[in-house]
Amino acid sequence: MILSPVLSVALTFALGCFALALVLNLVRLFTAPTLTDRILTVDTMTVNTIALIVLLGLRTGSALSVEIALLFALTGFVSTVAFCKYLLRGCIIE
Repeated sequence: MILSPVLSVALTFALGCFALALVLNLVRLFTAPTLTDRILTVDTMTVNTIALIVLLGLRTGSALSVEIALLFALTGFVSTVAFCKYLLRGCIIE
């Protein structure tokens, strides 16, 4: 797929911003004072990774990346709910 120069620059800028956000989230993951902060950081990293997958799909013109991003979003949601339930109750399966 041929992209216009403006769209190519915009995608490159967006990819750089989300990559920087992932690096900053990684720093926050190691410096977070509580477990709740770490769970929120992992959830934010999941959202940033989904955005990177979608942007890379736009750049390459692949429709498969949307399905990959959807599966990653579902997995991230379930894992966040499981972490929070474990944090509140001490067990996941009752």
